Amino acid sequence: MRPIDELTMTEAEAIRFVLMDIDDTLTTNGKMPAESYAALWALHDAGLKVIPVTGRPAGWCDLIAREWPVDGVVGENGAFAFWEAPGRQLQSMTHPNAVRNTAPTLRRVVGRALAAVPGCRPAHDQFARLYDVAIDFAEEEPILPLESALAIKKICDEEGVRAKVSSIHVNAWLGDYDKLSMTTRYLTARFGYSDERDRGQVIFVGDSPNDEPMFVHFPLTCGVANILRYGKHILRTPTFVTAAEKGAGFAEFARAVLAIRDAAS
Repeated sequence: MRPIDELTMTEAEAIRFVLMDIDDTLTTNGKMPAESYAALWALHDAGLKVIPVTGRPAGWCDLIAREWPVDGVVGENGAFAFWEAPGRQLQSMTHPNAVRNTAPTLRRVVGRALAAVPGCRPAHDQFARLYDVAIDFAEEEPILPLESALAIKKICDEEGVRAKVSSIHVNAWLGDYDKLSMTTRYLTARFGYSDERDRGQVIFVGDSPNDEPMFVHFPLTCGVANILRYGKHILRTPTFVTAAEKGAGFAEFARAVLAIRDAAS
């Protein structure tokens, strides 16, 4: 990983889409700092397409699409995308492989996890979810170690359920999709993006193992510094890394990109 300040002018000028995770990428200790929210506005005002790509639920994504300075949001680890169309009309597209979260298999996964991993619990945002289940290991107290999250993911694997570990939750779902597959669908449908032609126009910022498909696929990616905590659990690391963690790291990323682009103009 290279420091984000080593982003070249050629790379920065090519960027059209800025994608980012939310928890522990935009947020710090569960809150959105003023500096990372200001960074979203600065990227938006610079004419870039700003799109969060998150494990957070449909209920949150409705608010994000309507009230944040963004050009859409991909939620529940790729189950859907929401965006606000002219006339403040909320629009959505759902991944064709997405399956509602009422299946007995998912209930069984949650039951096994609660029995096997002391201290884990259903995420309090579960009521707002449509397609996945989220098991909290680090959003609220007690904060459990990463090993607890990996134990939950092992149960998901045994049940044949897709699962990803974020910095706060283990998300589990049925259906063959992830953050990457829904993101490329959304960019293509909404903005005429061609993955073969335009991959170099995208930069993604993240912090945890559930962001790895994005790190693998896009040539320009950045981790906020807390990504270093995951060590061997992320096999494909991002291209760049910030010096600061979490929301401060995202603000550092935005300043670096915009400074290079401004210098080129």
